[in-house]
Order: sequence, then C-alpha cells, then structure tokens
Amino acid sequence: MVFFAILIVVLGGLGWIRFAPSDAAYWHVDPKVTTDQDLKDGVRRRLAGDEAVFTKLNDLIMNTPRTTVLAGSAADGHVTYVTRSLWFGFPDYTTVQRDGDVLEIWARLRFGSSDLGVNKARVDGWLNALAQMGT
Repeated sequence: MVFFAILIVVLGGLGWIRFAPSDAAYWHVDPKVTTDQDLKDGVRRRLAGDEAVFTKLNDLIMNTPRTTVLAGSAADGHVTYVTRSLWFGFPDYTTVQRDGDVLEIWARLRFGSSDLGVNKARVDGWLNALAQMGT
C-alpha cells in the first residue's frame, strides 16, 4: 500500500513538471545581460548581432528538439522559448532580446537549483553553430 502511495506521489510530481502552465508574464522578461555569465541555474550571453543574426539564431533554436515559443517573436526582437528535457519534460526557458546590434540571451531552469550545465551547453551549441554559419 505504501509503495502505491509513493508511486502516485512521484507520478503526480512528474505530471506537474511536464504539464505545469508557463506564465509568460513571469518568464518573458528583459534578460538584462551586461556580460557573459555561467550561473548555477543557467547562463547569460551577450553578443554582437543584428536582425539577420537574430533570425538565424531563432531558426537554430526552433530546430532544437522539444522547443516551442512561449511569447514574443523574432520580428519583435524579443522571444522566450521553452525547451523540455526528453524523459521527464523539465522546462528550461531561454529569452533572447535584440537591443540595437546586440543580442542578449538568458537561459534558465524552472525547477530545482542547478541545471547541471544543460543550458550552457545548449546556448553555447547555438552560438557555435552561428559562428560556423559565418555570423
């Protein structure tokens, strides 16, 4: 009986993680990136980039598995994406904002206190792909 109670609690928690609603008002904010930072719960990056670079980055991000747009658009110069982990569906939020000829990127987790470098690897992968495209 205890086993089934624990199983129900665990499955309920995993269900909440996968299906919890994302509040755009909370997550779709100005990244306020002044310098590159590797954080325990995510990463911040600042790079030179105009509208064309933003469009290329948006295409890279949208081709990332399990990634959707939460709010905004590349045309607006401000987008927040949600990327979910494969097995448990943990959401990570990445906000990209264009400020003139600078792109600010802030990727962070929603649940827990450490993302184990997942956001850093994802964002740096996008930026490396951009660099290989000659931008």
